[in-house]
Amino acid sequence: MSEEASSMRQLRVPARLRGVDPAVATAFGCIVVLLLAGSIYSPNFLSPDYLLQQLKVASFLGVIATGMMAVILLGQIDLSVPWIVTTGAMMACAATAYGTAGSVIAIPFGILCGAAIGLVNGLAVGYLRIPSMIITLATNAVAQGLMVVYTGGFSPQDSASSAMRFLATGYTVSGLPNGVLVWLAVGLAAVFVLTRTTFGRSLYAIGNRERAAYLSGIDTRRVTLLAFVMSGGLSALGGVLLAGYASKASQSMGDAYLLPSIAAVVLGGTHVLGGKGSYLGTVAGVILITLLQSILSVMQIEEAGRQLIYGAVIIGMLLLYGRQKLA
Repeated sequence: MSEEASSMRQLRVPARLRGVDPAVATAFGCIVVLLLAGSIYSPNFLSPDYLLQQLKVASFLGVIATGMMAVILLGQIDLSVPWIVTTGAMMACAATAYGTAGSVIAIPFGILCGAAIGLVNGLAVGYLRIPSMIITLATNAVAQGLMVVYTGGFSPQDSASSAMRFLATGYTVSGLPNGVLVWLAVGLAAVFVLTRTTFGRSLYAIGNRERAAYLSGIDTRRVTLLAFVMSGGLSALGGVLLAGYASKASQSMGDAYLLPSIAAVVLGGTHVLGGKGSYLGTVAGVILITLLQSILSVMQIEEAGRQLIYGAVIIGMLLLYGRQKLA
C-alpha cells in the first residue's frame, strides 16, 4: 500500500520537478523569503546596487565553501579553515614587501601556503588515518601559532598588492566585480571536476562507503589527500581575496568563515556524512547565508546571536541528513 501511495505522489509531481533536490529547492525558497523579509526592514534591500554588493561579499564565502564541500563529500571535515584563510592572506601580503617580484608571486604564494597546510591534513587523514576533526584542529592551532610568531601578536604591517586589490574589488566586466568572476571560475571548475572527472566521482564513492570504493580500485588515500589540498588552496584563495578587499590582512580574519562555510554546504543539501550533494546547492547555501548575515546586521543582532543561529542550523541539518544517511 505504501508503494502505491508513493507512486501516486510521484505522479502528482510535474515531470520537470521530479529530479530537483528538495534541499536545493528549499534553499532557493528560503532565499526568496529572506529577500522579501529584508525589503520590509530596508527599502534598499532589493536595489540592484545592494544585491550586487551582497553577491561580492558572497563570492569570498563561495570560494571557501567550494573547498569545504569537497571535504564534506568524503564524509570528513576541515576545521583548519579559519587560519588557512588568515595564513593565505598574510603570506600573500608578506610577499609584496619584496618589491616587484614579490608582488608578482604574492597571490600564488598565498594559495600555495594554504595548499601546503591542506597537504598536511590530507596526509594525516588519508595515509595515517587520523580523524579529520582532530588533525585539522591541530593544524589550525599550528598555523595560528606560526602567524602570531610572524606578526609578533600585532596586526601585519604589509599591505595587499595592487593585483590582489584588483582581483577582489576591480572590474574586468562592466558592472560585475572581479571577486564574483573568480567565484564563477572556481564554481565552473568545481562543477566540471565533480561531474566529469574520476576524482569527482571518487569523492562521492568514498563518501558513500569508503571500503567499497577501495575494493573497486579507487585510491582512497590519494583522493582524500587531493580533497584536503583543494580545501586548503581555496581557503587561502578566499583569504587573498579578503586581503585584497580590505587592502591588508588581519589577525583572525578567517574566524568568521568556519561555521558559515559548513552551514552553506549543508544547507545546500550536501550530506554531512558524505556521498551526496550538488554544487548548485552549495551556491544556494552561500547566498542564503550571506543574505541571512545581512538581515541579522539590519536587525542589529549581535555576533553571539549570529553564531547561535549558525550553530542551530548546522545541528538541525546534521540531524536531518544524518538520519537520512543512516536510514
